[in-house]
Order: sequence, then structure tokens, then C-alpha cells
Amino acid sequence: MKKLRVALLHGGRSAEREVSLVSGEACAKALHALGHEVVMVDPKEGVPAMLAKLEPRPDVVFNALHGHFGEDGCVQGLLELLELPYSHSGVLASALAMDKIMAKEIYARHGLPVAESVVASRDAVIAEDVMERPYVVKPVAEGSSVGVEIILAGTNAVILDEKSWPYGDEVMVERYVPGRELTVAVMGDRALAVTEIRPLEGFYDYKAKYTSGVADHLIPAPIEPEIEAAVKAMAVTAHKALGCEGVSRSDFRWDSEKGAAGIVILETNTQPGMTPMSLVPEQAQHIGISFNELVDWMLEDALCRR
Repeated sequence: MKKLRVALLHGGRSAEREVSLVSGEACAKALHALGHEVVMVDPKEGVPAMLAKLEPRPDVVFNALHGHFGEDGCVQGLLELLELPYSHSGVLASALAMDKIMAKEIYARHGLPVAESVVASRDAVIAEDVMERPYVVKPVAEGSSVGVEIILAGTNAVILDEKSWPYGDEVMVERYVPGRELTVAVMGDRALAVTEIRPLEGFYDYKAKYTSGVADHLIPAPIEPEIEAAVKAMAVTAHKALGCEGVSRSDFRWDSEKGAAGIVILETNTQPGMTPMSLVPEQAQHIGISFNELVDWMLEDALCRR
């Protein structure tokens, strides 16, 4: 590929800013190694400052943002207006995947198994259990397990309160699925591998995702071939059903006592992390694709599609 001028979006204002900064640094290093000119763009300072950084116009935009504005369709819409090619999914797929309510509806329409859930007001969830325990409370539109809490039976833990819930008036309350945590990256229309994630304590929360030594990644996951095939197929179905492009990653819970019937899809991430601890680069490496090769593919994919 010829030398390109690449605008790399990273940082931003979301709850995942620090992770995005690390993803951006890793991708910038790869892009430099591939021989491209890299312009680092942090939208934290606002849209006018971001637009100024995009002049002279780049050949392509590499989106390493996470969370709000970066992976919910907002920055994608801006880039569409600017007629700039960019990596990862487009406006609609990004918005749908970020909205857990809409994503679950689409999963169900395409035959993917989802956990029972209700959407309730923050006040209702504070006042009482809106579902029999155990269950999980989640923000309707956040990533990286931000705000996720597991509410177990037989505990007196405060579920949430006004001060500890800055994620809007709606709360998703979802039936807790016991079992094992599995994740699958999809690259184009290909599932890369299945990783089992085993936190050393608690569950796979924000800290476990981005702190070294607090969770084990087992790749390939020690599961039966039929379970591996089923989870991979579901990840590709989710990717296509949402309209994802480039790379995505879907997360699952699996109750092994129920066999294939115990698999449940949790969510799809359209902007998976690209940090040294991230799951997508790890799965790519497992099948022989280096980090630089992965970044190069994402760049070329962006140029081919837009």
C-alpha cells in the first residue's frame, strides 16, 4: 500500500477515554511502522478543533475511539458528511450496537439467543427488585462493562443510587446467566477464534478488562468443537445482522450444563479495544495475523468500502 496520510481518532470524552488513548498509541505505532503519516486527533477539545486537525484532508481516518461519540454513530455521521473514509462500522450499525435494547431486538429477530430482560426507570430499580434475583443491571448505552453490576440473591447490597448512576434515566435489568464467559472477534465475514475469559475474582468488569493480571484469556477456549462452531456462527450472524463492517467482537455467556442451548449473546462491540491486553489483537495473533497486519487490513478495508 502506498504511503497515506492517516488521521487517527483517539481519546474523546467518554468513560472509556483512557482505554482509547492506549488503543490510539498502539495503532499509531503500527501505522508508523507501516510507513504512513499519522495525525493524532483527540476530539476532547470539541468539533471545531477536530475539524481543524483534519486539514489538510487525510486519505483515511482510523477510528480508535471508544464509547459515546466514538462508537455510537455520532463521529461516523460527521465523517460521512466530510466524505472521509473511516475504519470500522458505519452510522447505523454503530448506533444499533451501542443501544442494548435495539441490539437485543435485532439478535432475537435473527434467531440469536438472548437473556430475559426488562428496561426500567432508574427510580424503579432503586426502589425495589424489578426482576427476581440474581440479575444484572446495565446502562442502556455504554461499553467496556461500564456501570455493570451483578445483583445476587441473598445480599443486601444497594443496587444503585442517584449519585452512583450517571448513565441516564433508563436501566436495563437482565437475567443473570451462570456459566462461562466467551468472546469471538469477527474480521470482515470471518470469525477468528473463541476466547474464554476467566476473571481471577468477581466478573469481567472494566477493571478486569484493562488491568494486567486480573483475568486469564484462554485461547483457544477449552470447549467442545460443536460449541466453538456455534459461538463463531452466532458472532458472524450478529455482525451481519447489525450491519457491522471491518472488525467487531461479540460476547457470550455459556451455561455448559445445558450444552449448545446454554449459549446466550450479550452484546457486540463495533470498536473493540486495540490495547496490548485487548482480545481482538490476541485472537488475530493466535491465527497468525500480527498486530501491524491487523491494522493494515483495517486501513485497507476502510479504503475499499468508502
